[in-house]
Amino acid sequence: MDLSREVIAEFLGTLWLVLGGVGSAVLAANFMPDTNLGIGLVGVSLAFGLTVVTGAYALGHISGGHFNPAITLGVLTARRIDGRLAVIYIVAQVIGAIVAAAIVVVIANGVDGFSVDESGLAANGFADHSPGLYNWGACFLTEVVMTFFFVLVVLGVTGRDALRSFAPLAIGLALTLVHLISIPVTNTSVNPARSTGPAVFVGDWALTQLWMFWVAPILGGVIAGLVHYYVIEERAETEVGYGEAVPGPAPGA
Repeated sequence: MDLSREVIAEFLGTLWLVLGGVGSAVLAANFMPDTNLGIGLVGVSLAFGLTVVTGAYALGHISGGHFNPAITLGVLTARRIDGRLAVIYIVAQVIGAIVAAAIVVVIANGVDGFSVDESGLAANGFADHSPGLYNWGACFLTEVVMTFFFVLVVLGVTGRDALRSFAPLAIGLALTLVHLISIPVTNTSVNPARSTGPAVFVGDWALTQLWMFWVAPILGGVIAGLVHYYVIEERAETEVGYGEAVPGPAPGA
């Protein structure tokens, strides 16, 4: 398959993920707070899940639908793609997330009084910048564990013997659940690209704390890849090498 199509798919898929998820948090979560029109935490969680379902069905057959460096590195650890492709995917994902955050900023600035600093642009944070003021240790653990289970679901539902036609739905539901659990803790990352997009525009504390939302999700994703490859997946007697034919794409977020 033409590599350029795969890169464009990862760019667009990540853009859609961040636009739908971060956009819903910034534009709709607290809409008209004196009414019941805002979508709140549950609505934002669903928005992230829905972007994965729709994006993976639309683009997963082209690139595998990772849309997330933690998934890409988990898939790499599980020996389903090679290192060169993983790097290219991650670059495309980060660019897509930054473009999406820029679109959200432009739209949000259509209302007088909007401020990126005041809104926080749904950036991820810990300690004083955690929505629930959780300390850095609780936030780090949350991101590692949530990413581990999320990537484990991704690898499991896209495995050799899985019913992969329903994989995007399962992955979207998993991401929704992850957000329902962890928005109060970190605003939920489990995706370094998703964290990078808003942080670029918020700057200051968001960039200072961004390290956690690369290190913790990647750690969780890599552990999931190792557990899936060495413990869960039943491999053929003749192993498939890096970059060779693998059991289909691995849609994700």
